Amino acid sequence: MQHARIEREIRIDAAPDVVYKVISAPEHLREWWPDEAELTPAAGATGVITFGAKGAPDAKAVPLTVLEADPPRRFSFRWAYGEGESAAPSNSFLVTFDLIPSGAGTLLRFCETGFTEKFSDRDEREQQYGDHVTGWDHFLPRLVAYAARLVRTA
Repeated sequence: MQHARIEREIRIDAAPDVVYKVISAPEHLREWWPDEAELTPAAGATGVITFGAKGAPDAKAVPLTVLEADPPRRFSFRWAYGEGESAAPSNSFLVTFDLIPSGAGTLLRFCETGFTEKFSDRDEREQQYGDHVTGWDHFLPRLVAYAARLVRTA
């Protein structure tokens, strides 16, 4: 179905254990994705990521629930559900990062789903899908660059 999932496959010049930290630890997430991250990378943990300066009127705080934390193979979470709600397939997006060793680096398989479950209105679904494609096309290359920078400075 159109606008149902976003998938990317990216080669990263860093070992899976390094990439896992980059996609799961708040201090690393802040370097490539949100401006602020407050979460524990453990299954069942809840947290918040913030885009924009925390406390600023235009800052956007987004809830997140970790579903799987299997270092260094998989990290998945549900995000963007309403404040006071629990993450569920009908009210959130599911993001999964699968890490596959590839030579001295990692093949990262990224997938985001939940568009058809969260939005019954086709126009709203298409808008959200397009916004997320644009967002991930911006942020995933930053993940690659940040992981490479970590390896070079280690």
